[in-house]
Amino acid sequence: MTETNFPQPRLALALNLWRKQRVWLISALILIVLALLDFAQAQDTVIFTADALAGTVPFLLLSIGIAAWATATGADNLIARAFTGAPALMIFLAALAGGLSPFCSCGVIPLIAALLAMGVPLSAVMAFWLASPVMDPSMFMLTTGVLGLEFALAKTLAAIGLGVMGGWVVHLVGRAGGLSDPLREGIGNGGCGGGKVRDPKPVVWRFWSDPERRAKFGREALNVTLFLLKWLTLAFILESLMLAFIPAETITQALGGTGIGPILLGTLVGVPAYLNGYAALPLVGGLIGQGMAPGAGLAFLVAGGVTSLPAAIAVWALVKPRVFALYIALSLSGAFAAGVLFQLWQAA
Repeated sequence: MTETNFPQPRLALALNLWRKQRVWLISALILIVLALLDFAQAQDTVIFTADALAGTVPFLLLSIGIAAWATATGADNLIARAFTGAPALMIFLAALAGGLSPFCSCGVIPLIAALLAMGVPLSAVMAFWLASPVMDPSMFMLTTGVLGLEFALAKTLAAIGLGVMGGWVVHLVGRAGGLSDPLREGIGNGGCGGGKVRDPKPVVWRFWSDPERRAKFGREALNVTLFLLKWLTLAFILESLMLAFIPAETITQALGGTGIGPILLGTLVGVPAYLNGYAALPLVGGLIGQGMAPGAGLAFLVAGGVTSLPAAIAVWALVKPRVFALYIALSLSGAFAAGVLFQLWQAA
């Protein structure tokens, strides 16, 4: 009897380990298999992942610190209340802030989680979320240098327009009661209402004087850091393999030609084909110089920016499947619309 039941605790332990650490285990398994098949590529993948993680550190530290500080001080109440008011103004300002913010698509994730947990309406959060990865100040300058001021302005307007469109769609769907409690279990209890908005508590700015609040700051910062680190590690490993085995030039070459077809293809290809936004610009610029439709280039950059692999994986880990599906649908439709409008503007 004892021998028969002996494996059960081990199986339960293994299943529990898989549930808690499956992301790290998947990353490790990929690297082990890759090392057995192609050791040089495994080394390159490890180096690429480490460099990519290091490149996001400044943004991640800033956003994690803000999220932990807001939680420890109670300032999240004030932030949440700032996102109340007329939906039109709230969504527009959130999209504008996203389009002009310096946060990368991964660095903004902890802020999004904090905003949703505070009770900030999902419509405003989605507007900020969709606009943020497409454009930032440094990206605007580089886009101007590579593709010209007109293209940079079009990309900025596409970012803000995508945010506004997404915010309004979420607002209308949310009014029908279809998007309550968007966060996954264990991450927060955000929603379209927001308990903290309705029942704010006093803010303690000098949180370090309170041992309990200091501990809360440390716990929040550690939890968010570990959450992002495991998902971004997996995302950058997959990105490295995509770049190694699917050359960027091959992907972007498919976007040649004019008309609606290349714009649609650029939108669809931009979803799985993650290219670093800065690396994608000269490639798209070269193809536009060879005759590719500018609208297809814009659709590719917008769709690829919003649905880039690290960002998409982080979104999947953060929100429930129905919200993730809406996020992808809005990204695709918004990128396609931006490409078509830009193409019409060019032809006018």
